[in-house]
Amino acid sequence: MATKSVLVKDYMSGRLVTFTPDTDVLDVIHELVEKRIAGAPIVDKQGNLIGMISEFDCMQVVLTAGYHHQPGGPVSELMVTDVKTVDADMSIIDLAELFIESRFRRFPVLKDNRLVGQISRRDVLRALGEIAKH
Repeated sequence: MATKSVLVKDYMSGRLVTFTPDTDVLDVIHELVEKRIAGAPIVDKQGNLIGMISEFDCMQVVLTAGYHHQPGGPVSELMVTDVKTVDADMSIIDLAELFIESRFRRFPVLKDNRLVGQISRRDVLRALGEIAKH
């Protein structure tokens, strides 16, 4: 029995928490904790993806800020700018293989070079679980 093609856009989250480069890192940390997310895209004023920030990236800032009573600074100083993205029309199977080959927990999703969502390992597991049922 042939399985229908399952695409990233079918399982990605389109409701994103995003930050701008000038957002203070301590505000980013607060939002990540409050929203229970492990990272978020950084976008410019036009909504173009320019970086990613993760809880891992923020960890040193929290230690330094707390220990030395220093402010966090703008997220642009911490964000990763070499961001690996995936296309909304990519196959979930191909994405699962990409997750296996990388250390990433999530990928920003682009459609026509515009940020449209984010997909995580958990989203892929949900998709694979549904495929396995059929």
